[in-house]
Amino acid sequence: MSHIVFLLVPGVHLLDLAGPAQVFSSAAGFGRPYTLSYVAEQPRVTTAQGLPLVAGLDWPELGPGDLIVVPGWRAVTLADAPALGSATLKVLRDHHAGGGTVASVCAGAEALGQAGLLDGRRCTTHHDVQDELALRHPGAVVVRDVLFTADDRVITSAGIASGIDLALHLVATDHGPAAAAQAAREMVVYARRNGHEPQSSAMLRHRSHLDDTVHRAQNLIDARFDRPLPLPALAAAVGVSERTLTRLFGRATGLTPLRYQQTLRLERAQHLISHGATIDAAARSVGFEDPRMLRRLRARTV
Repeated sequence: MSHIVFLLVPGVHLLDLAGPAQVFSSAAGFGRPYTLSYVAEQPRVTTAQGLPLVAGLDWPELGPGDLIVVPGWRAVTLADAPALGSATLKVLRDHHAGGGTVASVCAGAEALGQAGLLDGRRCTTHHDVQDELALRHPGAVVVRDVLFTADDRVITSAGIASGIDLALHLVATDHGPAAAAQAAREMVVYARRNGHEPQSSAMLRHRSHLDDTVHRAQNLIDARFDRPLPLPALAAAVGVSERTLTRLFGRATGLTPLRYQQTLRLERAQHLISHGATIDAAARSVGFEDPRMLRRLRARTV
């Protein structure tokens, strides 16, 4: 995704908007090709917290690699949601039909429902209005107790802070988990929480610490996990002894540097296999000289 367009409605929640926007902005600061725009049906939108916002009235030209995000708004029920015009709903439908991605935070799922984009798809929203969403859009498959769902380029999140998780997920999908980890660390988000899977990426799951030495070592491993990185070279690169690095790494992550590297390789290999690669090809791609090592690691996880 390159162009991220936020659709603002009256009463929009600040964090529903600012959380995802900050993620993409932080990722752009690290060189990821994101451009952010803000569109509304009126030039001035007052947030639920009382802060007035100024937005554009014209939609930019969007392509399949772009994203529309609908942040949530303050309303007692979804039936009280601000009415979106037919032209706006058509933009949402046409963008998705053209191969683009649409996403929502919190009650923003109602806008996707009004556009007909939830029919036959898994989705979620804030727990206070999940039942109502299911009643209003009986063709939708409303999933409870998850932070976000992704189904055929329709991404929905539970609300408020989970919009950050959704955005980090999209950055990781676009540019890999290391890019998402960079953005998360800059935002002082200790760890990206995952949507419906039992655990998040190792690059983020093992970043829930504040040890700068270990973070520097992880940065090196993340960038070249598919290549040999001997412990002496890694320790020298971060300016500590091998023994000290091993001790600090274990205390911060619960893993040795080698086990961390193997975990990254395994996760990347699993991704490749799920997209049609053979085990042998996946093993070579992530740096295993012998595919049997990958088979053994996969067996352990099962």
